Amino acid sequence: MLEWAEQADFIWQLVVLFLLGAAPWMDVSIIIPIGILWGLPPVAVALTAFIGNFLLLLLLGIFFEQINIWRLERKKKKGLIGPSKKETRSKVIWDKYGIPGLAIIAPIFVGTDIAAIFALIFGSSRKRVIGWMTGSLAFWTLIFTICSIYGFNLLDLK
Repeated sequence: MLEWAEQADFIWQLVVLFLLGAAPWMDVSIIIPIGILWGLPPVAVALTAFIGNFLLLLLLGIFFEQINIWRLERKKKKGLIGPSKKETRSKVIWDKYGIPGLAIIAPIFVGTDIAAIFALIFGSSRKRVIGWMTGSLAFWTLIFTICSIYGFNLLDLK
């Protein structure tokens, strides 16, 4: 799909980036470099990646209870007892730094969407989670955009 998108028109490329941004396993750390390598305008890439990820955060915040029930049932079916590595890592960060710390380092270690779910599991309010994760997402969108632009120019990949 990414090969097709690389050859597609500008609008279709943005649609693909938006869909990747709204996918639960993708984060701006992956989407922004892809868009910039395709030669798309960095501002369009950053906004598209941000909006896709932000939409996912909103949906997670709104439908958290249903997602959590599904997650617990899935773990039970698989016979998984106890926290996963990501849950353990997130809990350590949570205990040490709270929601601000988890939000700031989430895109590097676990992803914004997963961090938002963990913050909600750990008892934070939806407003605080969405607020902190949105701020973190904006910060990291800017960082990954700047680093991709200058990094790819430095490596002469554009």
